[in-house]
Amino acid sequence: MIKALGVILLSLAVASHASARTYSYADAHQHYVDFLQQSQGIEALVQAMDEAGVSSSMLSGLSVVKKWDANEPKRPIYYMGDDAALYWYSLTDVMVARAIQSLPPLQQRRFHPFITGFNATDLNAIDHIRRMLEWYPGFWQGIGEVFTRHDDLTALTYGEPGRANHQAMDAIYALAAEYDLPVLVHANITSTRMPEPLYLAEFEQALAMHPRTKIIWAHAGTSGAINRRQVLPFLENELERLLGRYPNLYVDLSWSVLRPYILDQQGRPSPRWLQLIKSYPDRFMLGSDLVGTFTPLKATLEEFTPLLDALPLQVAQRLAKDNFLALLPKR
Repeated sequence: MIKALGVILLSLAVASHASARTYSYADAHQHYVDFLQQSQGIEALVQAMDEAGVSSSMLSGLSVVKKWDANEPKRPIYYMGDDAALYWYSLTDVMVARAIQSLPPLQQRRFHPFITGFNATDLNAIDHIRRMLEWYPGFWQGIGEVFTRHDDLTALTYGEPGRANHQAMDAIYALAAEYDLPVLVHANITSTRMPEPLYLAEFEQALAMHPRTKIIWAHAGTSGAINRRQVLPFLENELERLLGRYPNLYVDLSWSVLRPYILDQQGRPSPRWLQLIKSYPDRFMLGSDLVGTFTPLKATLEEFTPLLDALPLQVAQRLAKDNFLALLPKR
């Protein structure tokens, strides 16, 4: 009886300690615009960051824009809103640069802009990246989100499907290593209906061929479209194998990997994921993956609280902030 009471009191004490934690965040994955290249604006983003306890944020545009086709009676509001295609849109990088540079210097330093406005299957894409580095010297701190395998988005986008190991990406990975720029890559581990790691070899080849390039795997290879159709029983095993083999691999834990993988239906953290993060405490980071609308930022990041509270405090703070900042080029 006394022993049982002691266990209960200890559990209550641990729970009380965990719930009292507060975290400072560095958002590792955020888009300034949506799929129509529209945004609430940089001032709205700064306000949302202040309310959410986000001290700094990665910020990129979106490399594609949804076409409003003449055959569609209503303007789409999302890339899956109708059957019209998407096309590549390089101006998105200039929009990000203009927005950040409109802020006072102290606020500008809170942002870590990534170049994204290129077609990852175009051998000329490297020219756009070099042009952005030349036009905005010392400004860019990463590359991405690079769209390669991306289920419905890939199917709706004009042209050749992207691959993490596409020839056009080789020059980009090499340039990233030269400038010490991390590369955020969206590379689904499989398609929406194949219960096997269909595309994993493409991503793994990129890791193997470019060991000096810091590659961040967006959503750990998952996506919302995959989650709606299947759960991937091989995900954790493959992720653990890749982390053990490739020290240049980092993992973005933004929304689509949170459920049903990291948290169960009751919101409890998976012991397997807790062990993975504790085994590689410097390789994971959190991102909101918001697209142009920033009001949900606080609520989005707070969804990760059960995971953070279940980790040792030092590991939790690395996950929430420090790991992403450590990847950025040293200035």
